[in-house]
Amino acid sequence: MTTLAVALISVGGTLGGTLGGAVLSQRASRAEAAEQNQRAERERIQERDEQALQAKRDLYAHLNTAARAYRVAARDAVEAAERGESADPALLDAAKESWADQYSQAQMALAKDVLQIASTLNRSLGIGYLVVKQLPSSPDLGEAYQRAKTWFSGPLSDGVYLLRVTLRHDLGVEVDPHFEQTRMQMLAVLDSARNNLARLLAAERAQAAASN
Repeated sequence: MTTLAVALISVGGTLGGTLGGAVLSQRASRAEAAEQNQRAERERIQERDEQALQAKRDLYAHLNTAARAYRVAARDAVEAAERGESADPALLDAAKESWADQYSQAQMALAKDVLQIASTLNRSLGIGYLVVKQLPSSPDLGEAYQRAKTWFSGPLSDGVYLLRVTLRHDLGVEVDPHFEQTRMQMLAVLDSARNNLARLLAAERAQAAASN
């Protein structure tokens, strides 16, 4: 009986050890699988965030490029007209359309404060387009040319710069603790200059219509 009891205990211990080892192994496998899943999920989240950031950078780059190209095309058209040269209107219209396309895309993605800058610049670029188109009918061409050059090299140039700085600030590339104050000041100046120019253009159109 003693020998039998010892044998049974020995067999039970062996089986228990085997089963216990199997359970521990399964737990370890499950823990490893859970860790792999968590790591894979973290990698997916990181990849998704990186893709979103890259898409944002691409959008900002295209928006900035389109704004600069639009301003330059309008400025060049004014300078060509002042020299008595014929400028291809298709170049300005193409720049205008490119900006409109990029701006419409940006409206669906920009944060509120960034969109405020882009919207103000959009209106300012539109006034610049009117400046070019209205030049031939201006009663005083010398004054009109000077006014246009001042607009494109001054307020509108500052507006394009403000957009670029705002986009860089939003991306975290260029951080200025006083940025908000600077942004509001530059916006106010651009708004005021645009409104003044719009009133002058409207008055000239009314004068031209009255004379006709």
